[in-house]
Amino acid sequence: MHIWVDADACPAVIKDILYRAAERTQLTMTLVANQPLRVPPSPYIKTMQVSAGFDVADDEIVRRISAGDLVITADIPLAAEVLAKDAFALNPRGELYRQDTIRQKLTMRDFMDTLRSSGIQTGGPAVLSQSDRKAFAAELDKLLSQYLRNQPAS
Repeated sequence: MHIWVDADACPAVIKDILYRAAERTQLTMTLVANQPLRVPPSPYIKTMQVSAGFDVADDEIVRRISAGDLVITADIPLAAEVLAKDAFALNPRGELYRQDTIRQKLTMRDFMDTLRSSGIQTGGPAVLSQSDRKAFAAELDKLLSQYLRNQPAS
Protein backbone atom coordinates (compact mmCIF):
# COMPACT_ATOMS: atom_id res chain seq x y z
CA MET A 1 0.00 0.00 0.00
CA HIS A 2 1.21 3.43 -0.93
CA ILE A 3 -0.28 6.46 0.81
CA TRP A 4 -1.01 9.44 -1.45
CA VAL A 5 -1.93 12.84 -0.03
CA ASP A 6 -3.80 15.54 -1.93
CA ALA A 7 -1.57 17.96 -0.06
CA ASP A 8 -2.56 21.44 -1.25
CA ALA A 9 -5.62 21.59 0.99
CA CYS A 10 -4.67 19.00 3.60
CA PRO A 11 -4.56 20.53 7.09
CA ALA A 12 -1.11 20.63 8.75
CA VAL A 13 -2.37 18.68 11.77
CA ILE A 14 -3.51 15.86 9.48
CA LYS A 15 -0.14 15.86 7.71
CA ASP A 16 1.54 15.49 11.11
CA ILE A 17 -0.60 12.42 11.87
CA LEU A 18 0.32 11.01 8.46
CA TYR A 19 4.06 11.62 8.97
CA ARG A 20 3.96 9.65 12.22
CA ALA A 21 1.92 6.86 10.61
CA ALA A 22 4.35 6.51 7.68
CA GLU A 23 7.28 6.23 10.07
CA ARG A 24 5.48 3.77 12.37
CA THR A 25 4.28 1.49 9.57
CA GLN A 26 7.24 2.05 7.24
CA LEU A 27 4.84 2.59 4.35
CA THR A 28 5.80 5.05 1.63
CA MET A 29 3.75 8.22 1.50
CA THR A 30 3.81 10.82 -1.27
CA LEU A 31 2.37 14.28 -0.79
CA VAL A 32 1.30 15.79 -4.12
CA ALA A 33 0.94 19.57 -4.39
CA ASN A 34 1.39 22.42 -6.83
CA GLN A 35 3.71 24.23 -4.43
CA PRO A 36 6.90 23.19 -2.64
CA LEU A 37 6.31 21.32 0.62
CA ARG A 38 8.46 20.97 3.71
CA VAL A 39 8.33 17.50 5.20
CA PRO A 40 10.35 15.76 7.88
CA PRO A 41 13.39 13.88 6.63
CA SER A 42 12.38 10.25 6.20
CA PRO A 43 12.94 7.43 3.73
CA TYR A 44 9.16 6.89 3.79
CA ILE A 45 7.95 10.45 3.12
CA LYS A 46 8.23 11.93 -0.36
CA THR A 47 6.85 15.00 -2.10
CA MET A 48 5.83 15.57 -5.68
CA GLN A 49 5.35 19.07 -7.02
CA VAL A 50 3.07 19.38 -10.03
CA SER A 51 2.36 22.44 -12.14
CA ALA A 52 -0.34 24.86 -11.03
CA GLY A 53 -3.75 24.37 -12.52
CA PHE A 54 -7.19 23.01 -11.86
CA ASP A 55 -7.08 19.34 -10.79
CA VAL A 56 -3.42 18.86 -11.83
CA ALA A 57 -2.51 17.24 -8.49
CA ASP A 58 -5.69 15.14 -8.54
CA ASP A 59 -4.97 13.91 -12.06
CA GLU A 60 -1.41 12.98 -11.10
CA ILE A 61 -2.61 10.99 -8.10
CA VAL A 62 -5.19 9.13 -10.20
CA ARG A 63 -2.56 8.38 -12.82
CA ARG A 64 -0.17 6.89 -10.26
CA ILE A 65 -2.36 4.99 -7.79
CA SER A 66 -2.79 1.25 -7.81
CA ALA A 67 -5.53 -0.94 -6.40
CA GLY A 68 -5.23 -1.08 -2.62
CA ASP A 69 -3.44 2.26 -2.26
CA LEU A 70 -4.77 4.90 0.15
CA VAL A 71 -5.51 8.48 -0.87
CA ILE A 72 -6.10 11.24 1.68
CA THR A 73 -8.39 13.88 0.19
CA ALA A 74 -11.43 16.04 0.88
CA ASP A 75 -12.05 16.26 -2.87
CA ILE A 76 -15.14 14.18 -3.65
CA PRO A 77 -14.56 13.84 -7.42
CA LEU A 78 -11.00 12.66 -6.70
CA ALA A 79 -12.35 10.18 -4.14
CA ALA A 80 -14.76 8.82 -6.76
CA GLU A 81 -11.90 8.26 -9.20
CA VAL A 82 -9.83 6.59 -6.47
CA LEU A 83 -12.66 4.21 -5.62
CA ALA A 84 -13.07 3.39 -9.32
CA LYS A 85 -9.45 2.19 -9.30
CA ASP A 86 -10.12 -0.11 -6.31
CA ALA A 87 -8.11 2.06 -3.94
CA PHE A 88 -9.16 3.60 -0.62
CA ALA A 89 -10.04 7.27 -0.08
CA LEU A 90 -10.13 8.84 3.37
CA ASN A 91 -11.01 12.45 4.09
CA PRO A 92 -9.24 14.55 6.74
CA ARG A 93 -12.28 14.32 9.02
CA GLY A 94 -11.97 10.55 9.23
CA GLU A 95 -14.68 9.56 6.78
CA LEU A 96 -13.76 6.62 4.58
CA TYR A 97 -15.43 7.16 1.22
CA ARG A 98 -17.42 4.14 0.09
CA GLN A 99 -18.56 2.88 -3.28
CA ASP A 100 -22.20 2.75 -2.15
CA THR A 101 -22.33 6.42 -1.06
CA ILE A 102 -19.94 8.26 -3.38
CA ARG A 103 -22.59 8.94 -6.06
CA GLN A 104 -24.80 10.65 -3.45
CA LYS A 105 -21.84 12.75 -2.24
CA LEU A 106 -21.04 13.80 -5.82
CA THR A 107 -24.66 14.80 -6.40
CA MET A 108 -24.74 16.89 -3.21
CA ARG A 109 -21.42 18.52 -4.09
CA ASP A 110 -22.71 19.44 -7.56
CA PHE A 111 -25.95 20.80 -6.07
CA MET A 112 -24.04 23.02 -3.61
CA ASP A 113 -21.77 24.19 -6.44
CA THR A 114 -24.86 25.17 -8.44
CA LEU A 115 -26.21 27.14 -5.48
CA ARG A 116 -22.90 28.98 -5.06
CA SER A 117 -22.78 29.72 -8.80
CA SER A 118 -26.20 31.34 -8.57
CA GLY A 119 -25.00 33.65 -5.80
CA ILE A 120 -26.42 31.83 -2.79
CA GLN A 121 -24.05 31.85 0.18
CA THR A 122 -23.64 28.26 1.37
CA GLY A 123 -20.75 28.77 3.79
CA GLY A 124 -17.63 26.70 3.81
CA PRO A 125 -16.76 23.56 5.68
CA ALA A 126 -16.63 23.69 9.46
CA VAL A 127 -13.25 24.17 11.13
CA LEU A 128 -11.43 20.89 11.68
CA SER A 129 -12.23 19.95 15.28
CA GLN A 130 -10.39 17.84 17.81
CA SER A 131 -12.98 15.10 17.31
CA ASP A 132 -12.34 15.24 13.54
CA ARG A 133 -8.62 14.75 14.17
CA LYS A 134 -9.31 11.81 16.47
CA ALA A 135 -11.70 10.27 13.95
CA PHE A 136 -9.10 10.64 11.20
CA ALA A 137 -6.33 9.10 13.31
CA ALA A 138 -8.58 6.21 14.35
CA GLU A 139 -9.75 5.43 10.81
CA LEU A 140 -6.21 5.73 9.44
CA ASP A 141 -4.89 3.40 12.14
CA LYS A 142 -7.67 0.89 11.42
CA LEU A 143 -6.93 0.86 7.69
CA LEU A 144 -3.16 0.60 8.10
CA SER A 145 -3.40 -2.07 10.81
CA GLN A 146 -5.74 -4.14 8.65
CA TYR A 147 -3.37 -3.83 5.70
CA LEU A 148 -0.30 -4.77 7.76
CA ARG A 149 -2.08 -7.78 9.35
CA ASN A 150 -2.82 -9.13 5.88
CA GLN A 151 0.80 -8.96 4.73
CA PRO A 152 2.79 -12.20 4.64
CA ALA A 153 5.42 -12.51 7.34
CA SER A 154 8.93 -11.88 6.01
